[in-house]
Amino acid sequence: MGELADLITRYHVLLAFWMTVRLTTISALGALIIGTIVAVCRVSPVGVLRWFGAAYVNVIRNTPLTLIVFFFAFGVLNTLSISLADPHSPTSIADNNFRWGVVALSVYHASFVAESLRSGVNTVPLGQAEAARAIGLSFVPSLTEVILPQAFRGAIAPLGNTLVALTKNSTVVSTIGVAEIAYQMKNMIEFSPHLLYAIFLLVAICFVVLTLPVGAFFTYLSRRVAVQR
Repeated sequence: MGELADLITRYHVLLAFWMTVRLTTISALGALIIGTIVAVCRVSPVGVLRWFGAAYVNVIRNTPLTLIVFFFAFGVLNTLSISLADPHSPTSIADNNFRWGVVALSVYHASFVAESLRSGVNTVPLGQAEAARAIGLSFVPSLTEVILPQAFRGAIAPLGNTLVALTKNSTVVSTIGVAEIAYQMKNMIEFSPHLLYAIFLLVAICFVVLTLPVGAFFTYLSRRVAVQR
């Protein structure tokens, strides 16, 4: 236990855990915003927008997350030299890796958010949209004031599943040098292989601490705000 405690201190495991929390939180917000826009496109009466929404979901959802992370980190950042951090900052490399990692996680999981919201829209009775049109609301007001609020309530459970998946998938950005918990796990195993199982158990506990309460909360919330039909 003494050696493991020393590793936790030496490799700043608590800071790495906090980095995972930051990655998850910011990426979840980004995915929710992008996913909501894509979901609106998918149910739009405009054919071009519907095509764009369907293309986004089908292409992004079926592309490995690792490729998307590498595309932003090496294609956009290194090849196109598009930076999201001050190039004169001493932490510019770490900042860029973190921010492009957030973009990659947001773009990828937005496709799952969009499908969750589309499934929520499908739970809204057709009469709700017809009633909105009957009182003179156009597509956008009826969507934002009538349909989407009910769709979010119906999509809480799948959105919770997406958040849990995002939390676990945040480990992928360790491949571009973001010092989250999986990145530090690799370093600890490399220099202390005799503590392999203890390190695995430590990291597993960290993810259980993050995902188990989230899953339980969204399950409770989905039951609490479920629309009674």
